[in-house]
Amino acid sequence: MAYRHFEFIEKHAWALGIGTAIMCSLGGLAEITPIFMEANKVQPALGVKPYDPLRLAGRDIYVREGCYLCHSQMIRALRFETQRYGHYSTASESAYDRPFQWGSKRTGPDLARVGGKYSDDWQRLHLMDPRQVVPQSNMPAYPWLSLALIDSKDIQHRMRTLRWMGDPYSDADIAGAPKALAGKTELDALVAYLQGLGIDNEPPKSAAAPASPAADGGAP
Repeated sequence: MAYRHFEFIEKHAWALGIGTAIMCSLGGLAEITPIFMEANKVQPALGVKPYDPLRLAGRDIYVREGCYLCHSQMIRALRFETQRYGHYSTASESAYDRPFQWGSKRTGPDLARVGGKYSDDWQRLHLMDPRQVVPQSNMPAYPWLSLALIDSKDIQHRMRTLRWMGDPYSDADIAGAPKALAGKTELDALVAYLQGLGIDNEPPKSAAAPASPAADGGAP
């Protein structure tokens, strides 16, 4: 009987296709479902708060301009990573990031803990003309950001959507967005976003994981 079933599948490509799709779907669900369940359990780390209106606007500009294509925000638990960038990244730090900005592509340095490393003026000049502060830089300039004002109504809509998704924005937070963004440019917003990365949410140093023996010679 079993042989006849196999013979039927072998002689009918459509049956083989359907059977393959069913088995792949079951296997995919078995792998993906636990991941989604674990992701829903992630809670914000101590000190991690939803983005204020200016930083939220800056984060959207960061994504829009494709900064994530050259800069990751994911520090691995390897000695040469933590010595250069700081404590390794944890999922709870990105609880309010949609989408999160992890990744592994690094044409430029990781930015997970760049906040406060440079002054606001340095960040502004670096975005306007990168080679003024880093002569060997191949980063493009973004002079138009200093001319475009932030649309506060758009940010209010985003905050309402994020609240629906679980971010704890209050009515007062949303109502106060126009005042917080009045006269602010996209450059102001992006600098504010960068200056907040890694601030108040870096895990305590006592929680640092020991570097693996292979960390000193492995690939980043």
